[in-house]
Amino acid sequence: MKTILVLGGYGNFGKRISEHLSTIPKIKLLVSGRNFNKASSLVESLKERGNCQLQALVLDIFDNNFRSKLQELSVDLVIHTCGPFQGQDYSIPLACINAGAHYIDLSDDRSFTCHIPSLDRTAKEKNLLIVSGASSVPGLSSTVVDHYQSAFSRIDSIDIAIAPGNKAERGEATIRGILSYTGHSFKVFSEGKWNKAYGWMQPKILDFGDKLGKRWLANVDVPDLTLFPERYKVKKRVSFKAGLELSILHLIMVGMAAITKIGLVRNWAPTTKLIVKVSQWFNRFGTDKGGMQISIKGNDLNGGYQSIKWSLFADNGIGPCIPTISAILLAKKLIAEEIQTRGAIPCLAMYTLEEFEQHIKDLDITTHVEKIQNECEVIVKDYSGENIG
Repeated sequence: MKTILVLGGYGNFGKRISEHLSTIPKIKLLVSGRNFNKASSLVESLKERGNCQLQALVLDIFDNNFRSKLQELSVDLVIHTCGPFQGQDYSIPLACINAGAHYIDLSDDRSFTCHIPSLDRTAKEKNLLIVSGASSVPGLSSTVVDHYQSAFSRIDSIDIAIAPGNKAERGEATIRGILSYTGHSFKVFSEGKWNKAYGWMQPKILDFGDKLGKRWLANVDVPDLTLFPERYKVKKRVSFKAGLELSILHLIMVGMAAITKIGLVRNWAPTTKLIVKVSQWFNRFGTDKGGMQISIKGNDLNGGYQSIKWSLFADNGIGPCIPTISAILLAKKLIAEEIQTRGAIPCLAMYTLEEFEQHIKDLDITTHVEKIQNECEVIVKDYSGENIG
């Protein structure tokens, strides 16, 4: 029997991972956090439909005794959902290595995820897999690009956009992470070279189509911006943007970014609780529909122009499940001993698009692909290659 520990197991993302893993028989699932009552409440609800052994426990990742407590638990896999990862060091993955446990996190922090290979040698010495970024980015985004990469002889640009619904549940840690770089500069690959961009600036409107409509977007700093230019030999541009559904909230964020850029406010992260509280006043507006779009442009195998646009749509507030799917799929593979890779790596195409599609078939999530060749012919296909329109 394998023992799986979910850090932050009752949080916004952790509870979704715990819910799914609890259906796997012959494992022991530890749901941890700083609040025993919340952990116990989730465990009791999961026992009604779960197939595994369940246990709630108190575990604080910032406790000086965390490393020794982790060793005492004798776990096989740790899933770290306690964001924000901005500003965190590698004490948690190192504690996992010391305890002989595989490790997966949901980091979307560029520095944290891109520098995880610094632990590669240590992880390999213990025959362990340490994975960072098992989330929407770069976990899912790289899976999509990898799937379609073979259709291109050259990739000129990769543009990624995420647009959550205003009514979708959002965690405080996620908001704190975003605020930490709002208005701050970071490097982006554009116009064939590395340039400077600013968090939550350069607002634009993107049309996601009939299911989602037009949404505001702005610059967001994610691991893909570092990893993709080299991995896919991109010639011109890699961009990532995200936005808020309500225009007023989105443009307020843009204004906050501008205030930071000119130096009036150094960091908005300390105001997270206030901003979360204010945002809740608007919860009755907007929708629970969210989406993700990945656009790849370049040359096809014959040298002609080609564009492939993969889109995902989430309905009925299911959007917050999407960042958890990469971690769930990897955890299931490790439990089944289907992954032989060892070392410390970013989560880059560690599962297939077909596996992702299989996972979401019973969820309110749909995907479609639009392919344009020679700038005139439009073919819409699903991931399996069948014409759907």
